[in-house]
Amino acid sequence: MPDLNQARVLMIATDGFENDELFGPRQALIDAGAKVTLASIKTDPIQGEKAGEKADTITPDMTLGDVDTEEFDALVIPGGVKNPDTMRMEGRAVQIVEEFMDDDKIVAAICHGPWLLVEADVVDGRQATSWPSVRTDLENAGARVVDEEVVVDGNLITSRKPDDIPAFNRAIIEALTEELAEA
Repeated sequence: MPDLNQARVLMIATDGFENDELFGPRQALIDAGAKVTLASIKTDPIQGEKAGEKADTITPDMTLGDVDTEEFDALVIPGGVKNPDTMRMEGRAVQIVEEFMDDDKIVAAICHGPWLLVEADVVDGRQATSWPSVRTDLENAGARVVDEEVVVDGNLITSRKPDDIPAFNRAIIEALTEELAEA
């Protein structure tokens, strides 16, 4: 297991996040030594879902408005239907994605999370994957969509569904390891 004790990872989510897509990558990154910060619309606990049913809650560390993207090495966007659909209507969430992409930092999104990438207009000419219902949106935004468990296109990492979490986690950890080695 690589040592990512220098890595600082931002996760952004709100109510309706897919439980495993937030907690799985979060724990894998923590286990690898990364400092993971969760930002949301407000700092009240947010409600996860699993198979459409309420699941675990988690209390965000900060609000989206308090995020300084210069303080982070990577951004992780979990899916769930409601979570990214709400987040893409939050101007600061969209700005955060744009800032990470402009700075060529790692941006990883799974399942419905790529909706936020579409909203930020950062997928044109990029290869990506997502949950099937999001793929047309990605294509319409100019992405080359493939059906693979994880797609790495430069700093952009995307995956399709909860079953892909192990591959998604590996790709994020590998990208962070490479980024820190170059720093």
